[in-house]
Amino acid sequence: MGYDVHITRSDDWTRNAAHSIDSEEWLTVVDADPELRLDPDHGPFAALWSGRGGRDAGWFDWYDGNVFTTNPTRAAVGKMISLAERLSALVQGDEGEVYDTARDWRGRDG
Repeated sequence: MGYDVHITRSDDWTRNAAHSIDSEEWLTVVDADPELRLDPDHGPFAALWSGRGGRDAGWFDWYDGNVFTTNPTRAAVGKMISLAERLSALVQGDEGEVYDTARDWRGRDG
């Protein structure tokens, strides 16, 4: 089982109904970011991130008003923080912890 990290506009990613990120907003961000490309094989809102090396470095998906990924690297959390800034949102783990910087992440490579 993986650990999800979320981009959310709510203080609690599980209760975001009044603060959801619209799917169209997410698609606009993906379209404007040269490091992201839609991956329709994994769903209508899934996006692959090319990272700094030009190869697939991770993925992000929109679901129910949040953007998320599972078991991210520290670099992917950094990318999420950048995306969250564009969406006027924050980055939050499954247990409610907020990541202000990628250095805060203690996941796979932390």
